[in-house]
Amino acid sequence: MIPNTNYSNLKDSYLFYNIAQKTKAYLSEHLDTHLYRMGIGDVSLPLCDAVIQALHKAVDDQAEKHTFHGYMPECGDPDLRKTIAEYYKNRGVELSEEEVFVSSGASDELGDILDLFGRGKTVLIMEPAYPAYVDANIMAGNKIIHIPAGKENGFLPMPDESITADIIYICSPNNPTGAVFNYKQLQAWVDYADRINAIILFDAAYEAFIEEEEIPHSIFEINGAKSCAIEICSLSKTAGFTGTRCGYTVIPKNLVREGMNLNQMWVRNRTTKTNGVSYIIQKGAAAIFTEEGQKQIQENIRVYKQNAACLMEALDKLGIWYCGGKNAPYIWMRCPDGMGSWEFFDYLLKEIQVVGTPGAGFGACGEGYFRFSTFGSPEDTKEAAKRLVELL
Repeated sequence: MIPNTNYSNLKDSYLFYNIAQKTKAYLSEHLDTHLYRMGIGDVSLPLCDAVIQALHKAVDDQAEKHTFHGYMPECGDPDLRKTIAEYYKNRGVELSEEEVFVSSGASDELGDILDLFGRGKTVLIMEPAYPAYVDANIMAGNKIIHIPAGKENGFLPMPDESITADIIYICSPNNPTGAVFNYKQLQAWVDYADRINAIILFDAAYEAFIEEEEIPHSIFEINGAKSCAIEICSLSKTAGFTGTRCGYTVIPKNLVREGMNLNQMWVRNRTTKTNGVSYIIQKGAAAIFTEEGQKQIQENIRVYKQNAACLMEALDKLGIWYCGGKNAPYIWMRCPDGMGSWEFFDYLLKEIQVVGTPGAGFGACGEGYFRFSTFGSPEDTKEAAKRLVELL
């Protein structure tokens, strides 16, 4: 057997594994202690009622011969693909249903999509970065160029004309920083990608949290994006599907490189490598896009936004710099008193039993910063914010 030796270039352990080990060690020495967990971006509210009803009905369908469904179309249920295209149309983005692909979630798709580009490509990744972007490309043997971001540019770096690449990762609203690109900034990235013949992989997992009109929800709201971008979206944070697993990917039909059509290539990839997302899950996903489903998921998102407001109020009282929170479910704060990211993690865990995410885990540019997730319960968030103010 010949192994993929690129795996030897990965870091020894994953960021969230380290956090889990530290919290496990703390709890073993402090039995019955309650931790205020605002680290991993997992949701805490249950699926909305519209989704639950649709899932139950789909299960019942599988119990009857005349409504039973076996394999689903590999690229997604045609009705759901059409529904998602209509969702985009409501924001002024015209898509055909054939340009929408139903997936088992953004994380899976972000790794799988690299099949379209072969190996040995040059990839631009903005740092701090979601670790999976980096690790997936290391596994693929790609060359990674890190584009640094910091407080001076609001963690929103702009194109460097001296650099060329094959693939550009953009996440907006961003994980981990919560920063969001406006129309003008995204237009600059699209124009740059077109000039250098690169493909933008646009991670729109958190678009449902955008509340300002000057912030685009989709890369396809930008002129020229259909000739240079692929958009990957998730229902995990939009509708609480972290444990249910469903998302979608948009690949325009006119996205062509070297005479090859990437939409057609992805059809071939999905029909070769998958058997599609289950009937039950797709029916639950479809309920999200109904009028009642949209109303109900917005009620859940409002709870997470209230959590964000609670944490931002605490940081404002303390005079600590941060970004995110308003259009995103993450708050990215500067560690106080020059503390390192892991040093601050240990300090919060020991002193006030609050768990966040050290910025250093998202790359060198994250050192000295710290991420809070706003997906916890309102009660825990309020108590954590209170303890944070009292401690600092």
